[in-house]
Amino acid sequence: MPDLTAAQRTALDAVREISPAVRELADEFASAGHEFYLVGGPVRDALLGRRSSDLDFTTSARPDAIEAILRQLTPAIWDVGRAFGTIAAQLREPDGAIWQVEVTTFRADTYVDHSRKPEVVFGEHLGGDLVRRDFTVNAMALDMATGELLDPFGGLIDLEDQLIRTPAAPELSFSDDPLRIMRAARFTSQLGFVPVPEVVAAMRQMAPRLEIVSAERIRDELSKLLLTDNPRPGLNLLVETGVAALVLPELPALKMERDEHNHHKDVYEHSLTVLDQAIALEKARGHAPDIVNRLAALLHDIGKPKTRRFEAGGKVSFYNHDVVGAKLARKRLAALKFSNDQIAAVAKLIELHLRFHGYGESQWTDAAVRRYVRDAGDQLERLHILTRSDCTTRNLAKARRLARAYEELEWRIDQLAEQEELDALRPDLDGQQIMALLDLKPGPVVGEAYRFLLEKRIEEGPLGEEKAREVLLAWWRERTGELS
Repeated sequence: MPDLTAAQRTALDAVREISPAVRELADEFASAGHEFYLVGGPVRDALLGRRSSDLDFTTSARPDAIEAILRQLTPAIWDVGRAFGTIAAQLREPDGAIWQVEVTTFRADTYVDHSRKPEVVFGEHLGGDLVRRDFTVNAMALDMATGELLDPFGGLIDLEDQLIRTPAAPELSFSDDPLRIMRAARFTSQLGFVPVPEVVAAMRQMAPRLEIVSAERIRDELSKLLLTDNPRPGLNLLVETGVAALVLPELPALKMERDEHNHHKDVYEHSLTVLDQAIALEKARGHAPDIVNRLAALLHDIGKPKTRRFEAGGKVSFYNHDVVGAKLARKRLAALKFSNDQIAAVAKLIELHLRFHGYGESQWTDAAVRRYVRDAGDQLERLHILTRSDCTTRNLAKARRLARAYEELEWRIDQLAEQEELDALRPDLDGQQIMALLDLKPGPVVGEAYRFLLEKRIEEGPLGEEKAREVLLAWWRERTGELS
């Protein structure tokens, strides 16, 4: 048993007794004569002084025996992972607290070449199970019967040294499950640990193996990385090892060669800084980690490589990089199987991220404010975060000016919202009223009339029904006169 500090021993004892329901579960496996261990993240987190509500166990029992024991304790059981030896359950305490548990038979699984699915072989002992796990810090097991910590691969030392190392040779580990390549980057950010050189070398060598991994699994691992408090180290690792070139090629493409006069920023570093600032703003404004917000921050300038032009006098331009970037983001996020709502939201934010700068620092008219709110729609708060985060200038005076200008814009939006219900920016007459007034049936002309009134609403503010009827009739007379 490895040497533990008093605090670590106390933490492990506490996790064994974390709840009466979990203690009863462990006792039932012991009574049935099965080995039963807490493994992986929950053990690691306990040693780091953190608490996990999702508990993973491994056992000598086979899936049928696991399910039989669990059914004695709870009706909430899921066996969708039975083929992999896993039965999941929900344990409820008398006070209503809920624990999510997964119990898995000792196993050793490997991927065959060009296959997405592992060949599952149930094991006979704990050591064979632990050696197949991703990293040494996740290859420790806590015996729920005796309290002994089993650490055959030095995970405790790596935990103290803050290193990411694999139990087996990294080439074997990454070949068995190539997604571990991306998981190494995620733990670099999530734990703040450093991968050892042989892990980095294996990531670079084995990156093409990710081709057998489904887009959904890659998406989920990328999302977990982006949702950490500090994604930058993990993203840098993905780029440096060539992994990003396979799963998110638009990111390393931002490392454009700088022109000799340095007339444009380092777009890659700028994008990571925008992401850092968006995360800080997200927290400051009271939001939970938001994958749409973070994707938009990371990808907002991906249109620049395709739109870069060297102008007369050595200037560099990126005209329409917002529109091009939105199209590229749609294509990449669709390939990664993000939801349609997430794709639409990220694309809209990228397309609008320059809108504020289009107005410069001049006074915003009421019409401009209404149009900004209308175009942002339900992404307004995220657009606030992205636009504020997109200021990375080292010129402090300019940064202060831009911050003040955006604060004034947000104040104007709030002020107009109180007066005019900006959140529901609609014409003063709805489609039914327009058809009744103009004696129309549903069709394109109704939409044209609706858009006319909406533009009037944006330009002039609320008209009221009576005034809206007058201007609509005047527009209709002019229109029909032109057509006759």
